Amino acid sequence: MRLTPATELEHRCKRLQELMEQSRLDAVLIIQSADLFYFTGSIQSGCLYVPNDGQPIYMARKDFQRARMESGLREVVPFSNMKDIPGILAQYDYREPGRIGMELDVIPVSLYERYRKVYPQAEFVDAAPIIRQVRMIKSLYEIHLLKDAADQVDRVFQRAAEIIRVGATDLEIAAELEYTARKDGHQGLIRMRGFNSELFYAQIFSGADSAVPSYLDAPLGGMGLNTSFAQGAGLKRIAANEPVMVDFGGCSDGYIVDQTRVFAIGGISDRLQRGYEDMVKVQQCMIESALPGATWGDVYDQCLALAVDRGYADSFMGARGAQVSFIGHGIGIELDEYPFIARGFNDKRLEVGMVFAFEPKLVFPGEGAVGIENTFYISEDGLKKLTYSCEELLILAG
Repeated sequence: MRLTPATELEHRCKRLQELMEQSRLDAVLIIQSADLFYFTGSIQSGCLYVPNDGQPIYMARKDFQRARMESGLREVVPFSNMKDIPGILAQYDYREPGRIGMELDVIPVSLYERYRKVYPQAEFVDAAPIIRQVRMIKSLYEIHLLKDAADQVDRVFQRAAEIIRVGATDLEIAAELEYTARKDGHQGLIRMRGFNSELFYAQIFSGADSAVPSYLDAPLGGMGLNTSFAQGAGLKRIAANEPVMVDFGGCSDGYIVDQTRVFAIGGISDRLQRGYEDMVKVQQCMIESALPGATWGDVYDQCLALAVDRGYADSFMGARGAQVSFIGHGIGIELDEYPFIARGFNDKRLEVGMVFAFEPKLVFPGEGAVGIENTFYISEDGLKKLTYSCEELLILAG
């Protein structure tokens, strides 16, 4: 178990305080698990109080002892009730905040209202944009964890090449690959910030099932096992001469990378083969255009234009009627972080330290899906690829 270094936590909180100053916030209250982990190194329940100046205070409810052991923050205190907050802050001589930020994009309204009662005279505003802005720039420590996750997902890829076979169900292949990742330290959960967004390890499906749309805001859906979790691997059996899509999220010490590769037993149709090659070209278009200073939306527009020019207006990033308006998504502790290589983000620019997954994919209903996905980061020396498994469409013997 790796603990987040205290220097990392201190730097993150300082960066948040700088943005708080610009937003005229007296304090930020953080309670969501992913944000708690980022700023405290722990997800023990409670809240992190970040003043606009001074030491942050991690008030831990359950379990305080674990929070104290896991967090490198200087101030970790026991906490049993929201009404305790003013008394705890008074011990540190912190004045009563007048303008408070909270994660209004994710916290339940009922919980928000309970926090509001603690400071009924205060103005509460959404701090999610500045929290996400801090999180989108990865440190060298975070890049190291992401590289470990990339090593893990490559081992999953190697295992996929060994076990994909005619007659096996998509579920059987998924279970084997999940087992491989789990033994390698995968936590199992792929965190997502979006409301009602859920993902378990990966999306693994074959043939026509890979082209079935679903509720998740993603280009691929899949039948899944039941209507309660209607996505991902189902009970379809793999056949020869169809694509097998392995879209897998590796995870090491809380940090996620995303990689997609396509396999086939015997071969695939000329249309799918050509489509896969064209998606590799779309990826290359992104690599050439995703330079520091480029806008997120401009990179999206260039890549979309190439896909449309190649004849995929009705199949790029989903089948017609189910297409999504992004090609890439930031990634780290959650699968849907900043930046978004997506339509409309023409006022946001790429910066050194950003990490994102880029996933140009084609969906042909009744036939299958093809595409590629890798995770990249922007370094001082340009765009670097974190995931590195062989990018050829892997044809397996029958």
